[in-house]
Amino acid sequence: MKRVGPRGRVVGIDILAMDEIPGVAFAQIDFLDPAVPDKLKAMLGGPADVVLSDMAANATGHRATDHLKIMALVEAAAEFAHEVLNDGGAFLAKVIQGGTESALLAALKRDFAMVKHVKPAASRADSAELYVLATGFRGASR
Repeated sequence: MKRVGPRGRVVGIDILAMDEIPGVAFAQIDFLDPAVPDKLKAMLGGPADVVLSDMAANATGHRATDHLKIMALVEAAAEFAHEVLNDGGAFLAKVIQGGTESALLAALKRDFAMVKHVKPAASRADSAELYVLATGFRGASR
C-alpha cells in the first residue's frame, strides 16, 4: 500500500474467493457480467492510474481455443481500461501467444505512448504466457 499512497485505492475482483488483503477493496464477481464494469467504476470512485488484468479462462488443452478465450478477456479488460484510465495511465494484461493479438496491439498502440510484451521471471521459459504492457494512456472522452 506504500506505493499507492494515503489517498490511493486498490480495487480487485476475482470470480473465486480471495483472502482479505488490508487496504484492498475486493469483490467476488465475474468481470464478464454486464453489470460489473459499472460496479467496478463505483468501487474505484474515479479514474484509475493502472488497470491490471491477470484473467485467464479455464484451459481446454486446445491451444487455439485457449488463445481465443484469453484474448476475449484481454479485449474486455482493455475496453474497461480505456473507460477508466487517467491520462498517462498504464494497462497490463496476461495474454497467450497465438496470432490473433495484432488487432489488440494496434488499438493499444493508438491509445498509449508505449506498448510492449513482458515476461515475468516467475513464468516458465517454455510457457506461451506473457503480458502486454501499455503505458502513457493518451486519454479518452469520458
